[in-house]
Amino acid sequence: MGAVSRWVISVLVTLTAVLGLTGTALAAPPLPNPGDDEISAGRRQADAKAARVGELTGQLTAAEARLQELTDDVALKMELANKARVDLEAAQREADQARRNADAAKVEADAAGRAVEDARAQLDEFAAASFQQGSLIGSVAAYFGASSPQDLLARAQLLEAVGESGLDALEDVERRRGEKANKDSAARAALDLANQKQAAADQAMRSADAARAAAVQAQQGQAAAAQSIQDDKTRVEAELARALSAVEGLEGQRVQYNQWLDDKRREEEEAARQAALAAAAPNPRSVVAPSGAGVEIAIARAMRQLGVRYSWGGGDHNGPTVGIRDGGVGDAHGDYHNVGFDCSGLMMYAFAGAGVYLPHFSGYQYNVGRKVPLVLAQRGDMLFWGPGGGTHVALYLGGGMMIEAPFSGSSVRIAPVRYGGIMPYATRVL
Repeated sequence: MGAVSRWVISVLVTLTAVLGLTGTALAAPPLPNPGDDEISAGRRQADAKAARVGELTGQLTAAEARLQELTDDVALKMELANKARVDLEAAQREADQARRNADAAKVEADAAGRAVEDARAQLDEFAAASFQQGSLIGSVAAYFGASSPQDLLARAQLLEAVGESGLDALEDVERRRGEKANKDSAARAALDLANQKQAAADQAMRSADAARAAAVQAQQGQAAAAQSIQDDKTRVEAELARALSAVEGLEGQRVQYNQWLDDKRREEEEAARQAALAAAAPNPRSVVAPSGAGVEIAIARAMRQLGVRYSWGGGDHNGPTVGIRDGGVGDAHGDYHNVGFDCSGLMMYAFAGAGVYLPHFSGYQYNVGRKVPLVLAQRGDMLFWGPGGGTHVALYLGGGMMIEAPFSGSSVRIAPVRYGGIMPYATRVL
């Protein structure tokens, strides 16, 4: 074997080792290429789940609105029941007072009746005593034995003088008995009215309590119905999430497969070109590193981290690391005690393989390389979001796709480029 042949073999071995940095898995596809029918079926399933979620959302909105109406109605019925109870207590107090008044009036009327009878008995005794004494004085019959008007007047004057106290007393007692009787009648009428008010208040309270109980039952039934819809919505949302994840997985699988095809094609083309250069070169030291190899090394390193969890503050030039506390969402997901990458940590690791050592902050990374208008972004450029690129960074794969460590609770993934809030320039370091 001649020196040139040995040199060519050495170059090819070296070239194979260099290209191996882009991933030795190119000999076979990492995942099978999903068919269009499979992806379309997954999308249809996700669309159906999304439509069902929308339908249940509408039902839940209506159910919650009705629940609020019934809740307000319960509150009103509770107040009305309280009012009815207060009214009943007032009616009971009024009836009790009317009953006491009626009882007192009856006692007074009875006493007045007895006083009349006593007065009449005394007057009768006076008249009887007068008759026994041979005198008509003190008796009404004295008026009937008069022989002349003068005699009648004399008898009247005498009767008035002698019997005034008895007759006046009887008249006064009769008058007072009438007053007491009227008072007793009025008290009885007031008692009847108070009893009617009490009965009406009692019926109103029973009706209010029944209305309150019915309102509470209706509210509880509606709450159960709303909860049932919420449970269905939660279940379908979970199904939608799984369907979307499945579609995203299939689409990502296709992206990886197409990426594998592109990488394989570039590898073959680069190997052929380098072999041709090696064969034509008179001096082995004239061979240079493959064009674009650094980009592919960075992408390959990032791709090998697919599925590694997100950890805020995690990742460095050597790989994933334990995250740090952020006092918020990251802590809630336990990023501070789990190994992974955040967005800028993934970029650090990816580009370190190509000899570019980035700082651990996307805002600094945005200013490391050359700014390229977003419409001219190429495979291997970094894309940024937020003021000064300080919110998020991802690695552009070409074809509208990118690889990123998105947020706490997720993992490194391939996703379509999101243009909302994206910076107008990409950063190119290779």
